[in-house]
Amino acid sequence: MTGAKIRNLALLTGAIMLAPAIWFAGTAAVPALLRDGAVTRSEAGWLIAAVQLGFVAGTITSALLSLADRWPSRALFFGAASVAGLGTIAQAFIEPAGLGAYALRFVAGAAMAGVYPVAMKLASGWARAGSSEADRPKGVNPARRQHGDLGLLIGIVVGALTIGSAAPHALPGVLGSVDWRHIYLAAGALALVGGALILPFREGPHTAKRPPFNPRAVLLAWRDPRLRLANAGYLGHMWELYAVWAWVGLFLAQQGVGGDAGILTALVVGSGAIGCVGLGLLADRFNRARMAAMAMFVSGACALLIGGTAGWALPLTLVLAAIWGVSVVADSAQFSACTSLCAPPELVGTMLTVQTCAGFLLTVPAIQLMAWAVPALGWAGAFAILGIGPLLGAVAMLRLAPLLPQPSPR
Repeated sequence: MTGAKIRNLALLTGAIMLAPAIWFAGTAAVPALLRDGAVTRSEAGWLIAAVQLGFVAGTITSALLSLADRWPSRALFFGAASVAGLGTIAQAFIEPAGLGAYALRFVAGAAMAGVYPVAMKLASGWARAGSSEADRPKGVNPARRQHGDLGLLIGIVVGALTIGSAAPHALPGVLGSVDWRHIYLAAGALALVGGALILPFREGPHTAKRPPFNPRAVLLAWRDPRLRLANAGYLGHMWELYAVWAWVGLFLAQQGVGGDAGILTALVVGSGAIGCVGLGLLADRFNRARMAAMAMFVSGACALLIGGTAGWALPLTLVLAAIWGVSVVADSAQFSACTSLCAPPELVGTMLTVQTCAGFLLTVPAIQLMAWAVPALGWAGAFAILGIGPLLGAVAMLRLAPLLPQPSPR
């Protein structure tokens, strides 16, 4: 990597690691809010769901207006992170539940539509083209093969997002019993710092020119069979991911780990960064759709198995939780990488926004379904329902594998 590439990717990684702290600030504040009797369990659920709904609304607006491709990316990222940070800080000064609280959580989620998809587009602008063993045309000398790094770069971005999402869970465990207001204040401040970090960032040489306004461009996500399969895989992935992140903390807390539940949850969620980077390296050398399918099969297997260990095999539970934490998000970057490769260069940002919009819309019923499924079916049955998503998504990615573009050899 060149010095300019390393410097700009470091800025992007720092920005995307800090800005998403607002995402799970509400989730991290819930134990303190429940302890103080400030919210009911139903109200706590809406604090979480409001962020997801806000993100969906933000991504729909962004996709229809092609904001990720038509607006200056740094300005969009900075403005969105600032709005999310200020909205989260304001959360500390109002009643913890009610329309005002839900509205601020909604606004913070909507603003993240200008952070996460934009960060993936900015990373792809620095990606190096290459050909892998899986993609190399027949008859080409293997010695002339070069490895691209798109999967790795987007994997780093998603890994940073994962660490940023895990951070709020660790605050109570690190600081002890903290006031819920402090969690919102800390998360909001981190988002503001993350937004500021993007200002000196410079876009890479492969960033496409901005297209003219065309709201019908979003339909390409469904018309192109390759993009349709990538989106189907992503939907299976998202059916599981955020429901796991939202509920694994409660699951671990009920396994007799005591005050370590917050730290363990942060480790399980944060360990996904290892999977994102590791699978990114593999995906750049082998067929990335098959690598994503492999991670989804592992994640789906964990979902089917871990609930059955509840209450009687804590060491096995923790081992499966660790594997699940690594694999459940490891494939995330590769859906974005596949979309970046298959979409027209001038619409990469819009296609990534459409993809994330559909995926996050699916997380809302998945998270809410768990609230019913855990009491009705137990952890084993509830987690098994989540496991259906990655297993079906893996099938879509295996169908996509032979359709991925074949880069030319060097």
